[in-house]
Amino acid sequence: MAVLEVLKGKSPGQVIAVDSDRTVFGRHPHCQVVLDNAAISRYHAQILESHGVYYVEDLRSRNGTHVNEVAVDGRRELRDKDILRVCDFEFRFLLNPPQDSKVLSVGDVASDSKLVVGPRQINPTDDRGRMATITDVAESQFQIEEEDRSSIISTIEAGGSSSDLRLAVKPEAKLKAILEIGKFLARTLNMSQVLDKTLDCLFQIFQQADEGFIMLRDEDKKKLIVKATKTRNKNVDGDDQVHVSMTIVRKAMETSEGILSANALDDSRFRASESLAVLRIRSMICAPLIFKESGPIGVIQITTNNATAQFRLEDLDLLISVASQVSLAIENSTLYQQALNQRDLERDLEFATQVQLGFLPNSRPKIPGYDFFDYYEPAQRVGGDYFDYIPLPNGRLAVTVADVAGKGVPAALLMARLYSSVRYHLLSQPDVAAAMTGLNAEISVSGLGHRFITCTVLVLDPAAHEVILVNAGHLPPVRRMANGNTEPIGIKESGMPLGIVPSQQFQSSKFTLSPGECWLIFTDGITEAMKSPKELYGTKRLIDFMSTGPTRTDELVKGLIEDVEKYCEGRAQSDDMCVVGMQRLS
Repeated sequence: MAVLEVLKGKSPGQVIAVDSDRTVFGRHPHCQVVLDNAAISRYHAQILESHGVYYVEDLRSRNGTHVNEVAVDGRRELRDKDILRVCDFEFRFLLNPPQDSKVLSVGDVASDSKLVVGPRQINPTDDRGRMATITDVAESQFQIEEEDRSSIISTIEAGGSSSDLRLAVKPEAKLKAILEIGKFLARTLNMSQVLDKTLDCLFQIFQQADEGFIMLRDEDKKKLIVKATKTRNKNVDGDDQVHVSMTIVRKAMETSEGILSANALDDSRFRASESLAVLRIRSMICAPLIFKESGPIGVIQITTNNATAQFRLEDLDLLISVASQVSLAIENSTLYQQALNQRDLERDLEFATQVQLGFLPNSRPKIPGYDFFDYYEPAQRVGGDYFDYIPLPNGRLAVTVADVAGKGVPAALLMARLYSSVRYHLLSQPDVAAAMTGLNAEISVSGLGHRFITCTVLVLDPAAHEVILVNAGHLPPVRRMANGNTEPIGIKESGMPLGIVPSQQFQSSKFTLSPGECWLIFTDGITEAMKSPKELYGTKRLIDFMSTGPTRTDELVKGLIEDVEKYCEGRAQSDDMCVVGMQRLS
């Protein structure tokens, strides 16, 4: 396992595991390694892992990234013991961790799975509930007693209606809080503003409050992440760190109850934390944030260090009332953001659909003595099937049909690339087999991962009535003679799909077209159309239909699609469909 040893930074000697295929360094909180320094770009650099080889890449940062004091231009391979410098931070890259060293994964250090190398506002706890700073995580031995002596002195059920404001307790303070927060919540759907304003109002009401935070579950609902914090005074270190105790948080989440706790210094879970003696937390109130449908999604917690001004039951009652309003605002904000995301997605897909349709031919060839017809329908908004008509020198015409492995946007992007690559190789190579060989070599080294492409190319010479066929793992075209004899062609000469064997050499076959002869080139969305998971349309049914189907090309293609739809009995199909028909007229 590769690691980074911190040489220069807030915590020299830390050993950080590079245990994912992408580790981003930067100032933005979404980075895996957060470097809190104004000289650092928001997304500064990243380490990539591919098949056991590690690379560092500068993400067009303002001040650059250096390896062994050489600036990284683009992407560079990392070797054992290389020194990686990001502005004032230095790391030693090691393929194996040093002996007797404690290796930290990013997820071990912070509740939002981000490692903070510089100063941060938030110091959450480890998974066992103890209060921890970054220094605690790096240096302590986690010698923690399992006995929990948390002083939970009262609980109140928090799962009631959001309209229940509990007006019997401190009505003037409650009214002030509800009106202030409610007025703001009615004006915004921005979750970050909602959370920050909530803490500001709570600090105005609870004058004894020293620290407060709001935690919410992440999108996967696996972890609690600190989303907003507030402190009244800086601590003795001169910063405004907020320390999170998970003992009360977990209790509130598990029981859906608001909790009032005192005597936090007697809690055995905190004894291993050196920061507790400085914090001297005397009392805290915690209220869960609850969605009606999904239950608890987070908490609001307020703490005080003043032993003479501890929180009381009416304070907890007020916090629960505020939490119920904030829960509703968060739910509305979440729904609003989902609607915006869906709208943006629909807009992007509509644009992608128009772009993809722009790659497909907007007219069919008009060659005396020949007739063409085609049909294309993606299974999703965009697809990976492709066809094209490419005019070549000396009056020839190339007809290409291809199928990119997969569906949706990734397949559509590869189809767009294939469009230009096929044209380039066919126009630059006089021989069709050589063009397919060059196309395969390009696709093989283009970094498409495990994707491959089946492709067939027909080059028609209308003057000689000849067709040259090259097939790269695609379904063989079906040929129907004027007398009705129908068969697939070019099976023996077919090669492997594009992108599998870089050095593959393709073979071509030549055919002479007789009057009335018709060819169909299609993708597996036709033959694999399903009536049930075990009943496919199949090549045999296609050949049977073609042998007795209409003589005109347009009627033949339209009739084939109707026959497929009739066979599937209205069942939605999971693959793109593409058919191209070509016929020499009688």
